[in-house]
Amino acid sequence: MVFLFFMYTNLHRSSLYNKRNLYMARAMFEYSKTVLKKVSFNTDLFCRELEKALKRLLPHEISELAIWLRKFTSNKPELHSCLRLIN
Repeated sequence: MVFLFFMYTNLHRSSLYNKRNLYMARAMFEYSKTVLKKVSFNTDLFCRELEKALKRLLPHEISELAIWLRKFTSNKPELHSCLRLIN
């Protein structure tokens, strides 16, 4: 009986831990998008912040960021040079 309780509490803790990690990862993705929007006035800053974001984000978030970047930079040709970082 004690063993089952121990397994349940560990399972519950690990699921909370995974939810917290998922939330933090999503928060980092949103934070990266916010920073990129704010520095989009300067190509050098934008490229630098994009490099930082690519180091911090998870692989599936990088794919999502690439889609967002293509839409965001569609009317900003000066930022197209930074897109080479994600390819």
